[in-house]
Amino acid sequence: MNDIWTREAKYRRWMEVEVAICEAHCEAGTVPADEMAQIREKAAFDIARCDEIELETRHDLAAFVRNLEENIGPAGKWVHFGVTSYDVIDTALGMMLRDSCSVLIDSANALLAEIKRLGEEHKNTPMIGRTHAIHAEPITFGFKCASWARELERNIERLHTMRETVAYGKISGAVGIHAHVDPAMEESICKKLGLKAEPISTQIINRDRHADFLNLLALLGAGLERIATELRNLQRTEILEVQEAFKKGQTGSSAMPHKRNPWNSETVVGLSRILRGNAGAMLESVATWHERDLTNSSMERVILPDSCHLADFMLRRMKSILEGLVVLPDNMHRNLRHMGDLVFSEHLMTSLIRKGLMRKDAYKIAQKHAANAWDGVDFKTAVYEDPEVTAALSEQELEEVFSLEHHLRNASHNVP
Repeated sequence: MNDIWTREAKYRRWMEVEVAICEAHCEAGTVPADEMAQIREKAAFDIARCDEIELETRHDLAAFVRNLEENIGPAGKWVHFGVTSYDVIDTALGMMLRDSCSVLIDSANALLAEIKRLGEEHKNTPMIGRTHAIHAEPITFGFKCASWARELERNIERLHTMRETVAYGKISGAVGIHAHVDPAMEESICKKLGLKAEPISTQIINRDRHADFLNLLALLGAGLERIATELRNLQRTEILEVQEAFKKGQTGSSAMPHKRNPWNSETVVGLSRILRGNAGAMLESVATWHERDLTNSSMERVILPDSCHLADFMLRRMKSILEGLVVLPDNMHRNLRHMGDLVFSEHLMTSLIRKGLMRKDAYKIAQKHAANAWDGVDFKTAVYEDPEVTAALSEQELEEVFSLEHHLRNASHNVP
């Protein structure tokens, strides 16, 4: 991401766009070939000199153009010919966002591979599934990982689509009307830069593309937050089914030597909030005054590079968390059995329905024993001693009701 978003990298993209515009004018016969050769050979910039010029111009792109002109010499007069600042800035930005998508896709695929590894390793590791933070029914840890993997796969698909959505440039002039560069030339310039020409632009490319991009990063962050939040909950002292890696000598708390906090997961959760906030800020820039105002510019200088860096950091951090994650199957089994066999109450109900009981009656039987189990009565024992149950279900059928293997028989369905 640094290779894309440093100021030096941004200015290199600006220069690439400026030279491509000159080349198009050369092909059209406006810029003489010998002067075009000078532009290609001598085009260069110096950030310190740009800063010096900007003290006078109070305009970073104008200062950059003047610095190019200084370095090129007389042929530098053709730099920035017939275009406006955002012809250069937005076209370069399209390249930067396109390349950022590629980086994010690579990082997301690396995380996906780690999730799949963990899921495969624990596809048969039973644990309790929870709804509303309360025990529901048994699942496997591999099944939980598969849910994370499928969501990440969808976000990777979205990133591939987004790579095309943001890969647009514009060389259409001050208000987008192609007063000095015709549409065919614009299309040629953009194609040379690996972009498509924005069909209709104003002074800028419409910001719905950029809002779409940041909304996707917010969605990607929300998916990472979902994983991180689950890991935080599973690391609770009273649950302790997984643990982040804790190295010898590591400090969990300055006050409490016993602490092992899920700080990496908490980091991911915190940063996801910034991504959502940045997406909201970008939505505010979709509307402009007439053909353009400057409200988007200052904000984008912060939120676009920051969001790309944050999203990539979060993907990499989540991968490192899962690489070092300590999974505790014994604690998972202990928690699964914490309420005895109460978690098989639905199996009892559906088995009774299969045998002809009305649903409301089967539900009442299962609920009665479940209610007693909350007060300490052993659910399985009570069910086996209930004459209404034993009249309907054979001993073999009752064994299936309480069979963990039977319950989890389809847990690996569609697991990647």
